[in-house]
Amino acid sequence: MNSVLKILCTACLAFGVAWGREVTVPAGPLLRVEGQSVALTCSVTNYEGPPEQDFDWMVVRGDGDTDTVHIISTFDASFTDVSLRERVASGDILIKRLADNKVELGIKEVKVTDSATYRCKTPSTDTQIVGNYAADVELRVIPNSLVVEPRTPAAVIPEGGTVGLFCNASWDHTLGTQLSVTWSARKGVATLEDLLTFGPDGAVVVTDAAAQRYASGGLRLDLHRKGTYGLVLTGAVPADQGMYVCTVREWTREGGAFYKLQQKRTDIGHVSITPTAQSLNVSAHGSTALTTGDTLTLSCLVGADDYSLLGLEVAWLTAGSRVLARMDRDGVVNNGSGTDPVAAAGLKRVREGEFRLVVPAVETSDAGMYLCQVRAWARLSGGGWYQAAEKTSNQLQVRVTHLDTDFSVLFSALATPRLPGDPTELECRVTNVTHLRDSRFAISWHHTATPAHLASPGATTAAQRSVMIGSLDVNGALTPGPRHRRRLDAGLIAVTREEPLTFKLRLLQTGEMDLGEYTCSVSTWSPARSGGWDSTVDQQTPAFKLSFATKSPTLSVVARRVREATSSGATFEMSCQVMAENLRSPAYSVLIHAQVTPSAPQRRIASLSPESVVRLEDWSEPGRQDSVVLLRTGPHEFSFRLQGVQVSDRGFYSCEVGAWTKQPGETDWTKAVRGVSNKVQISFDHTGPSFGISISSDTTSVYPWETAKMECAMSVSGTPPNPDDVVFELRWFLTRLRGADDPVLLATMDRHGVVKRGPRNDSSDVSLERSGPRSYRLSLYSAQDSDTGEYHCAATPWIRSPATGSWSQAPALTSARVFLNVKFALWDSMKLPLLYGVCAAAFMGLLSLLLGLICTRCCCRSTSYTPRPRTKLMELEMD
Repeated sequence: MNSVLKILCTACLAFGVAWGREVTVPAGPLLRVEGQSVALTCSVTNYEGPPEQDFDWMVVRGDGDTDTVHIISTFDASFTDVSLRERVASGDILIKRLADNKVELGIKEVKVTDSATYRCKTPSTDTQIVGNYAADVELRVIPNSLVVEPRTPAAVIPEGGTVGLFCNASWDHTLGTQLSVTWSARKGVATLEDLLTFGPDGAVVVTDAAAQRYASGGLRLDLHRKGTYGLVLTGAVPADQGMYVCTVREWTREGGAFYKLQQKRTDIGHVSITPTAQSLNVSAHGSTALTTGDTLTLSCLVGADDYSLLGLEVAWLTAGSRVLARMDRDGVVNNGSGTDPVAAAGLKRVREGEFRLVVPAVETSDAGMYLCQVRAWARLSGGGWYQAAEKTSNQLQVRVTHLDTDFSVLFSALATPRLPGDPTELECRVTNVTHLRDSRFAISWHHTATPAHLASPGATTAAQRSVMIGSLDVNGALTPGPRHRRRLDAGLIAVTREEPLTFKLRLLQTGEMDLGEYTCSVSTWSPARSGGWDSTVDQQTPAFKLSFATKSPTLSVVARRVREATSSGATFEMSCQVMAENLRSPAYSVLIHAQVTPSAPQRRIASLSPESVVRLEDWSEPGRQDSVVLLRTGPHEFSFRLQGVQVSDRGFYSCEVGAWTKQPGETDWTKAVRGVSNKVQISFDHTGPSFGISISSDTTSVYPWETAKMECAMSVSGTPPNPDDVVFELRWFLTRLRGADDPVLLATMDRHGVVKRGPRNDSSDVSLERSGPRSYRLSLYSAQDSDTGEYHCAATPWIRSPATGSWSQAPALTSARVFLNVKFALWDSMKLPLLYGVCAAAFMGLLSLLLGLICTRCCCRSTSYTPRPRTKLMELEMD
């Protein structure tokens, strides 16, 4: 029991000490600078009595408490010592209450003699004396030894230059304080903006505004000399213009952190940045009156404040913005730009600020306006470049006088043809040449076909335009024209240079297509600086008309009937006689034409090529390919035979004959002339039967999936032949839109009874069968809505001749149209789905009732009954 009492007493004693009055002042010693203001705070906690406490401040000097001087009190106005009353009365020393339990002792201008220990004391208002009632803090006042002086930078700096911002700072470093230096800038009317701070303790702090520039090296510290603090700004830009300020702060350590004792600020100076665009000037000079062959020399003078800060890019241009030569800032020269460079143009740096353009051997094309364009590049602080300015010089008018080469061209025909196949030789001679110098001649030969000598009748006027046969360039290289390339390659046409000033064109064999007008064009070419040649003068001779000495070739054709067809199935034979004049060994082609009437369009039956190859042209009747015969029966005679003539073959027949020539070494024929014969008629009376056609249908409307049947019947009137001598080709068609003219083929039956069905994408099907001697039935199975439309049939009668046994085709017959409608049975298509749905719904309803009844009887049945209490109303709801 005694031990427990001891423990309780000890705990009460400790609690009382911990919660006794506590006076607190700043931890010392405190270091301050003479002339600065000082504020010492004092607070009391854990006290009893009224909330507002009184405080007494006193200064203690020496080791003991004997030398104590009262400073000021919040309770007693006469508390101040006589030696301090004047300072207190003037407000140099004052006390300010910050709270009921906190005050501040302030000294506006502290003195070195104020160094001492300051004690803050609070009178007791407690019922018992517990805790501390006074606290001491030591104050050390050091002399103000900090001196800051600026070093004024250059007032004007060119763009891209370097700005040095230096401050000289000195202080008594033996007192243990440290300095920090801050560089700031004021641009225009803006507020002061810090750039970089150095110190204390050697730390470097860069603001966001200067972080990127500092990282790239555009801002760097210069601390090589003791007491001098410098910030160097490189790569100055116009935005750097403004007033620069240096702020020096003196620091001491208190409580593990730096405390600012004082700061002094001074203006370093105002810096103006001269933009490169303002200081850069460009001018062009040089001789501008030249003759061809002279050397053009132009100078570009560039003026700038400091060439070492700039990279100059110089280019000489013409008024059309064509670059003649360009020198980049590294001194690399690039001649010309685009598709027409001046390869011989040179550009070099003569001295600092002067760039010279040299163009040797000028030509008339070099005349015009010349100007110099300069781009000035300034270096960024990070090492890169940016374009600071661009200026263009005055324009110089360069005039180049040229003496053109003068010459004359004589055209002569050395050999002309009498007949097709004779040679032709034409000559162009250059005379009276002056001022040729280094120029050379080139020639090109041209031919224009006249309308009377075109290669094919009916040719367009485009074929009459002048075409180039071939040309010889300054080096003698031959360039053939597209129309004469094959003959030039085969040597049938020759384009040559006999002498330096004589050119010839030779045609080994002259044809009809070679007749027309010939000209030669002679041009002079002078060496170009790019290594090629430039055309200077071009002269063209008058046209020379080339024609045969004899008359033009003619061709006449006469057709006569050899065998006449008097009835269907007979043979028709026609002979074509050709008579040619002014042609040498021609080959003939024959084309047989047929037309119903003399004014009707012609139909080509068969042709015979110059190589005697027979070809059927527009003859596509099956089974009659062997009925047409076309052959050569003599040097100038051809025979055409048509066997088994039918009614459809009646009409007018003629021969078209073409005369062809071939140049030696060529594989293609050239048509020289053509002729058309008179017309020979095939005509005979046709007394055969006439035919009719009709169509019928068992119904005009059906339902889907039903069958529809239609029948097509043919009738014969007039002189009826033997039933076995008449057969029919039948075709059934469907037109889905009424009145439309785009029938779809459903099925066909040829005269041999072979049935073919057309392509179908529907689920329905069709069949075609003979229902009688001259009737045919079309059956449509499983009809669909897509089968709705107009149906009709077409028949072609074939009649066999009793005399010859050959079959002839009569004109085709087309029936009227029958419309078939496929109805859509709505109830029939929906009754089964509705029945299935009703049955399924009834079954699911009965099943649901059965399952519910089973669940209520088996699963949810209660085995005992608990009556509800009548008195406990709350229990009724809570349960």
